Amino acid sequence: MNLNMSQSLNAKLPVHTGPGTPGGDLLRRYWQPIMLVDDLPAARDPVPLRILGEDLVLFRDDRGRLGLLGRQCAHRCADLSYGRVENGGLRCVYHGWLFDIEGHCLEQPGEPGKGQHRDRVLQKAYPCQERAGAVWTYMGPGEPPLFPDYPALTAPDAYRFSARWLSNCNWLQASEGNVDPVHTSFLHALEVPAADADPLRKAQAQEVFGSDVAPRLSVQETRFGLRVIAERRQQPEGRRLVRVTNFVMPNACAIGGAETPFGRGGASMFWHVPIDDTSHWRFEFVFHSKAALPRDRLREAYRQEADERGVPWRNASNRFGQRRDMLDRSFVGMGQTFPVHDLFVTESQGEIHDRDNEHLVTSDVAIARSRRQLMQALQDLAEGREPRGVVREPAVNRFHDLLVLTETLAHDSNVDEFLAEMESADIYALRPLAEHPT
Repeated sequence: MNLNMSQSLNAKLPVHTGPGTPGGDLLRRYWQPIMLVDDLPAARDPVPLRILGEDLVLFRDDRGRLGLLGRQCAHRCADLSYGRVENGGLRCVYHGWLFDIEGHCLEQPGEPGKGQHRDRVLQKAYPCQERAGAVWTYMGPGEPPLFPDYPALTAPDAYRFSARWLSNCNWLQASEGNVDPVHTSFLHALEVPAADADPLRKAQAQEVFGSDVAPRLSVQETRFGLRVIAERRQQPEGRRLVRVTNFVMPNACAIGGAETPFGRGGASMFWHVPIDDTSHWRFEFVFHSKAALPRDRLREAYRQEADERGVPWRNASNRFGQRRDMLDRSFVGMGQTFPVHDLFVTESQGEIHDRDNEHLVTSDVAIARSRRQLMQALQDLAEGREPRGVVREPAVNRFHDLLVLTETLAHDSNVDEFLAEMESADIYALRPLAEHPT
């Protein structure tokens, strides 16, 4: 890939992700979530979907196995999402051709012998698996890499809450918002009454992000992406709040979210998965290793903002439901659900954000570094190397170093030493939830 300095910044980054694009080739080298398991129909009904600019159909065959096929039948290009699930595969209703989950044509019933040359036909097919309450697929060439054993994805379902949101903008601008620690002091600022004892609401209060709106930022390269450290001075003097978040190559993050009130041992991971160049899904996996998450309350909070498919009611046509009369209690006036704020602000940048119009400053250091990693990954692919974060060896498929922390430390403490201690402490070791009811 040519990274000529005369190119626009968007041309150097994986903004476009359709088939055959450098950005599309990059994202296809990783497992991607494409649907929540709870959103699959109870019956074996095929589900049409669009991912990375490709029209696909997801289904379970009559043995319960997941299949993801190209939506247009290989015969005459009819829509397979209207097909019949039967006899070990998905049957096109136009001429009855039957395809299994690997794309093999099992029957051509209108042909002699049900198709004597049917083995020459291969429908586009991608491998799928269920993990962390979601269906994941690998859309790249060759043998899929190992599924990454991030703690938020490998724990039993009881330790996790999963959700998704539809966002009408390019995936990259939304992903970059996750590595911007300073915006939390403004966009997400909320006034929470002192009498409010809800720990989830307290975690959103300005006592966390408002004590120092210009934190000291540092960024460290990791094998999976970047570790971002934000240090905020606290009152009384002599203490500081240290928040550690992560950019996870190429389109994910690990940050402190709704699990933060329950202390060390949790993380929220987001994946921004392109539908096409101007829309994407934000998948959320909220996890805590030692506390039962308030799943019913989280589900209710999400359902107040989006329908059962993850489509928010707030959008540009209703000015995202902003309440100007609430600006004294909320910096943005759009309720108390953080993802809503994120969806609004990244969509407000335009369908595809023109980065040549930006004026980056020192607090954008993690965004600049993440862009550098993405450009290097594109270069690696172009030169035949696997990009950062692709896992193929079981011995390295354990991520004790993916630290997500919100900690109060003494002013003179050594942050690097503390982080090294946390890496060796195995902070994501699971504890039986019955011992720690919420």
